[in-house]
Amino acid sequence: MPGEPTPIDAYIASAAERAQPTLRELAAILREVAPDAVEAIKWRVPVWEGRRILYSLSAFREHAAFMPTASTLDAFRAEVEAAGLTTTAHMIQFRYGEPVPTALVRRIAAAREEDVRLRDALWAG
Repeated sequence: MPGEPTPIDAYIASAAERAQPTLRELAAILREVAPDAVEAIKWRVPVWEGRRILYSLSAFREHAAFMPTASTLDAFRAEVEAAGLTTTAHMIQFRYGEPVPTALVRRIAAAREEDVRLRDALWAG
């Protein structure tokens, strides 16, 4: 039913108050990129799924993490790091209270969605 909270909304609401604005902003971008994706909680974190898992989001003490897969992230890694964001092999970290580079996140999420849609890319990729 439209307007009902999703499991991801509940996850965000249960996060620390200072984490919620960043998580809400990231979730809004991910929903915009893949409006038909199924939202679920797997491994205790939010995921968006099409034919495969598209991406994941999680809250940590000092930052939120966006996980679009290592192969997707690799294509954008230089740009992400130039934006001053911390990365690991599989995720981008967004410190709470700092601006989210929405256009960059949107492009990364769209690249992952396209990779799944056109090439049936695996989550482990």
